[in-house]
Amino acid sequence: QVQLVESGGGLVQSGGSLRLSCAASTSILSVDKMAWYRQAPGKQRELVASITRGGTRNYRDSLKGRFTISRDSAKNTVFLQMDSLKPEDTAVYFCNAQPTILSSTVFWGQGTQVTVSS
Repeated sequence: QVQLVESGGGLVQSGGSLRLSCAASTSILSVDKMAWYRQAPGKQRELVASITRGGTRNYRDSLKGRFTISRDSAKNTVFLQMDSLKPEDTAVYFCNAQPTILSSTVFWGQGTQVTVSS
């Protein structure tokens, strides 16, 4: 079982930046895919970005160019760098781990709140 702990959320002004961290209890190189999701009040949870074991990155089209996913495998940590933040980015951001694409099993962190003021 993979345990995930997010950190780095907070309050930031429009146009500002934040970097979120997701610390995993296992080697992230032993996980097929790590991802960030977000959920705003009244909205569906949506994929923000993902990174595979091999390092392939994918982004939600509307966020591409502003958000960057990266990792430090030695520290079992995945990051989400968020730049040029907008009020509509306000949401709870969740870390997600899929140990193997051969299984639907995924693990979630507790979430960290990001609030962007205008």
